[in-house]
Amino acid sequence: MPARRAVTGRSQEPRKRFAEELRSLRAERGLTLRKLGDVVGWDWSLFSKMENGETLGGPEVVKALDQYYGTPGLLLTLWELALADPTQFKEQYRRYMTLESEAISLWHYAPYLLPGLLQTKAYAHTVLGWGSFEGEELTRQVEARWGRHALLEGEDAPSFRAIISETVLRTRLPVRAEWQEQLEHLITIGERRNVTIQVVLHSAGLYALGNTHVMFLKPTDGRTVAWLETSHSGQVVEETAAVNRLQLRYDFVRDLALSPADSRKFIMRTLEEASCEPST
Repeated sequence: MPARRAVTGRSQEPRKRFAEELRSLRAERGLTLRKLGDVVGWDWSLFSKMENGETLGGPEVVKALDQYYGTPGLLLTLWELALADPTQFKEQYRRYMTLESEAISLWHYAPYLLPGLLQTKAYAHTVLGWGSFEGEELTRQVEARWGRHALLEGEDAPSFRAIISETVLRTRLPVRAEWQEQLEHLITIGERRNVTIQVVLHSAGLYALGNTHVMFLKPTDGRTVAWLETSHSGQVVEETAAVNRLQLRYDFVRDLALSPADSRKFIMRTLEEASCEPST
């Protein structure tokens, strides 16, 4: 078997690296795509799309390939690197993606949509589907967003605080089961030691940042930068005075929010309400 190239996070084209490895491993076994589908148990067309870079597939199929090829963890590692590849995102977001991947702490305020790090695939599919994405590209963008969740996992994961307005929890997905899944995901991810979720109720009245999605990121150099986002664009703010002004507003919102424990109870009550409603 030919020597493998080292797996690192520095590849400039991780999606291509993943697809290349898939093609190489299959060629070494002398398998057709159809035969691979038969022996691994997935439709061969999925493997074709994965090898052509059209889709990354899911973790289950990648783990199955790792097991079949006898490459424990190799393909899964490449898959995770490909998911986190900032080049999958629009140019305006790549600077932010790089900062996010290097941050040691993050804190976010969400006025009307959940932050990407807390979204389920169904939620991301709904939100991204409002834009110009469709078909395979929409699937790819959803996978890429979902892959960012790995940022919050592991011993070295950054601390992440999300303050979400009550509006976010009252704006439901069209499919009730998918909305229940999203609320359950919030409850589950909120149990992680590095994740804090707080809710600002409508009863708090008007407050700063009321209509501004903002993420603060602290890289290893100790400075803090901010990312401001609307439904049309995003902007990195690095000027110290501007970031400080935004942080003061964020601190004010945090003071108005429910405690993490009470926020969890509120999300659980919201889930109970969604579960009790009749199906439509």
